[in-house]
Amino acid sequence: MIVITAPTGDIGTRVTEHILESGKPFRVIARDPSKLPRQVRDSGDIVEGSHSDQETLERAFDGATRLFWLVPSDPTATDAEAAYVGFSAAAAKLLPSSGITHVVSISALGRGWPDDAGHASASIRMDDMLKATGVNYAALACASLMSNVARQADVIRETGAFYYPAPADLKLRHVAPEDIAKVSAGLLLDANWEGFYEVPMIGPEDLTFTTMTSILSEIVGREVNYFEISMADMKAIMLQNGASEGMAVAMIEMLKAKNSGLDQIAERTPADIANSPTSFRTWAEKQFS
Repeated sequence: MIVITAPTGDIGTRVTEHILESGKPFRVIARDPSKLPRQVRDSGDIVEGSHSDQETLERAFDGATRLFWLVPSDPTATDAEAAYVGFSAAAAKLLPSSGITHVVSISALGRGWPDDAGHASASIRMDDMLKATGVNYAALACASLMSNVARQADVIRETGAFYYPAPADLKLRHVAPEDIAKVSAGLLLDANWEGFYEVPMIGPEDLTFTTMTSILSEIVGREVNYFEISMADMKAIMLQNGASEGMAVAMIEMLKAKNSGLDQIAERTPADIANSPTSFRTWAEKQFS
């Protein structure tokens, strides 16, 4: 039995689809099961609740051997430590006595980074806590998600503007959610691996925002211009949208680290490209066409 958390999110939805197509028995944990596709509700076991809750996890872990772990976004959490480590504390408590032998987690790049990198550092501390339970643990260490760009889709289409707190000519790494989901599902379905290891999910290319907006211009059929905003403006936007002070600070610390090379820690190998082959153009054509 494979347990899937966050099954209605961008990555979790795709992981669930892969597992469903495989025909393997699965169970999902969902706060609101009505948001699940009918085929998922008809084919899998459903445990209603939050996977931060011990009682919910006890029901979900019963008879299970594999776990897909993804902490949902919660901008209102006290801080990144609470959002990742605190959220996962119940799982860390239950895993040693459960039948789960393999855990696949969505995490971040940055292990060994000398400074605090906000969300990225908290994700890695979560990984360390969960792998210490003795399970076989694979952490998908992800660069920035291409789907973050989609949050500005309406602005891009309507005004031809894209905003981000990074220099226009800075090359950064981005990965498509569908690639992350495919690798996650593969590790869950074929658990012939042991111990702990990180799987860099860094995409096939490094791109500047100038190049990205040029690609977007071709796809949406109008000129798209890039505008760099300050970290202070980014923090203010987050606070205005309901984020807590601690989570806004954590995001800024992560973005600063990314601008300084956090996601470039991993050297891109042929295996990395095979794991995350989707280019930004390919992703954008699906999202914006």
